[in-house]
Amino acid sequence: MKKKKKPFIYYVNKYAVPCMWAAGIFTMIAFVWNRLGILSIVSLILYIAAALLAGFPIAVRAWQGLRYKTIGIEMLVTIAVTGAFFIGELSEAAIVTFLFQFGSFLEQKTMKKTRNAIKELTAMAPATAWKLADGKLEEVDVDEVEENDLLLIKTGSKIAVDGIVTEGDGYVNEASITGESAPVHKTAGDYVYAGTIAENGTLTMRATRVGEDTTFAKIIALVEEAQDAKSPVERFIDRFARCYTPAVVLFALLVLIILRNVDTAITVLVLACPGALVIGAPIANVAGIGRGARNGILLKGGDSIHSFAKTDTVVFDKTGTLTAGRPQVISAHCFSKDEKKLLSLAAAMEQASDHPLARAICDYAVKNGISPNTTAVVEAIKGYGLRAVIDENTLLLGSLRLMNGQSVTISPEAERVLKDSQEQSSTTVFLSVNGQLQMLFCIADPIREDASASIGELRRLGITHLVMLTGDNPRTARAVSDKLGLTEFHAELLPQDKLEWIKQMQANGRHITFVGDGVNDSPALTLADTGIAVGSGTDVAMESSDVVLMKSDLSALTDALHLARKTRWILFQNICIAIGTVIFLLLGLFAGYIHMSVGMLIHEASILAVIFNAMRLLR
Repeated sequence: MKKKKKPFIYYVNKYAVPCMWAAGIFTMIAFVWNRLGILSIVSLILYIAAALLAGFPIAVRAWQGLRYKTIGIEMLVTIAVTGAFFIGELSEAAIVTFLFQFGSFLEQKTMKKTRNAIKELTAMAPATAWKLADGKLEEVDVDEVEENDLLLIKTGSKIAVDGIVTEGDGYVNEASITGESAPVHKTAGDYVYAGTIAENGTLTMRATRVGEDTTFAKIIALVEEAQDAKSPVERFIDRFARCYTPAVVLFALLVLIILRNVDTAITVLVLACPGALVIGAPIANVAGIGRGARNGILLKGGDSIHSFAKTDTVVFDKTGTLTAGRPQVISAHCFSKDEKKLLSLAAAMEQASDHPLARAICDYAVKNGISPNTTAVVEAIKGYGLRAVIDENTLLLGSLRLMNGQSVTISPEAERVLKDSQEQSSTTVFLSVNGQLQMLFCIADPIREDASASIGELRRLGITHLVMLTGDNPRTARAVSDKLGLTEFHAELLPQDKLEWIKQMQANGRHITFVGDGVNDSPALTLADTGIAVGSGTDVAMESSDVVLMKSDLSALTDALHLARKTRWILFQNICIAIGTVIFLLLGLFAGYIHMSVGMLIHEASILAVIFNAMRLLR
């Protein structure tokens, strides 16, 4: 098969850097010889060679731009260098082309460095996996792994795909997904992610997501898309540059007509190049996105950064966001002597249910070393609880309404516990045996340990309006709101009710950031000015939100806000540096203090200034 011929521009770009260095050497030699007053003819030849070597790639890119009806910076430099040849300023032509190429070289190197977050992530992607099939263990390419394949994860190896642990016990470093360096304990039933590392222990897992469907692959894709996405400021600069370049050419012509000075007109073309303006905004955004990606904060492009930085109101979902999202038994009260047997019976009944309260009771039993009494045949009484017959005993497990409906007597002692439980905003579950109340469980969804500190940090960052929207009851919502010091809360809301509250706040001029778990709150995440999914690697979270905090930690929210604001601030600093430099150079030119080569040096220094300013985000 005939090899496809590469386009001419490929070779121009490939050899641009060697030509630049050659031009720099020629210019330096010519400058020294010219100052020493020797070999002046050779100096002129070296200046011409340097200008052609460094200027040719610039002229080619200018021509490429014209083909797409774009007059870019390269066109300004090409016209200026051609004019410098025309008036005999060969040294100026050589210096300007070298400095322009050197500036472009530094831009590319720096942009490459700011994109290292993607390289670091990609480097973590595993290449092979140990596949278990028919009792045999075989090392296969990761692309050959399919859903439901059984894989062996050895100590120190990278996990190849997303899946569920079926056997084994160990600790996994999930820093590539969550940004959290502390290893996470994994055992049968736990979920593991591609790209994470088994630090100790051996696990067997069943693949559930492979290839581009893994959470790790989606994170890489998100970061790549985010770094290519433009902010409103960048889009404005692009439009401005399209008008600015022709305007500079016209201005240079006016200078030529009025002053009748070709040298000054050509210098205007060089000094007015908006190089720092064009590079300043994208490099700040890319650096900010890269910094966030290293810390498990996915900022989905310039729009997300710009919008998030303007936040004045943060709205929280409660369950799974401000609270742990997993109800726990905070106290259990037994009204007979055989507490262990009763707890075992309750766990046996709750095994048949996937309700969060049922899981809480089962977890409480396991925590206290109690195994279910037996596998019970359970009847669900919708909206009330469960009924079962175990060892000829009729058991009821559920709400107070269930007990009252089945004529179960509630003792004064149980009523006192119930009252205390209600004051603490916990849910009460009753267990009766043969019509007699035997046990009572107080269950609550605990507030996240980091919630209070994170709310306080948001206040210090100037967010004074903090709102909670929840489907929970008002009593529980008030308890959470009071404990965290929120500005306001609204309870017993359906998803559509949350949307109405967000619309109302937006109508009042507030810039809303909604923080949720990314599963039940996707409409609110989408409607808010900025949607943030906390600690969720789900598809819904990634698609609906503008920012994904891979670490299930609210402190990452304040880190993300600080990063977005700093990125936006550096972006505007870069714009000021760029515009200020052009104004300074043009004023200096017409005042007689700035000439072409000196001006180009200052111009390239401004490009370096915006680059180094943006790189502060990477520290």
